[in-house]
Amino acid sequence: MYLTSEVKKEIFKLHGETETNTGSSEGQIALFTHRINHLTEHLKANRKDFNTQRSLINLVGKRRRLLDYLKNGEIERYRAIIKTLGIRK
Repeated sequence: MYLTSEVKKEIFKLHGETETNTGSSEGQIALFTHRINHLTEHLKANRKDFNTQRSLINLVGKRRRLLDYLKNGEIERYRAIIKTLGIRK
């Protein structure tokens, strides 16, 4: 499996301050970004996998809502996570 518990812990350690801080917006955005990148690569090889395509669209929407939440509340945290993950917008 591509997303093991060790990978999750590493993502949350880098972006969520600690491994156990799984509720931080930055940690969740980083996790969603990792999953989005994986699903994008999968869809390049499997163009007719419409269930994965739907899941990808849902993940992008969740990430967008979290980014909007950060943007409206704390613009500096928003800018930092955008810069760190290399997300457009």
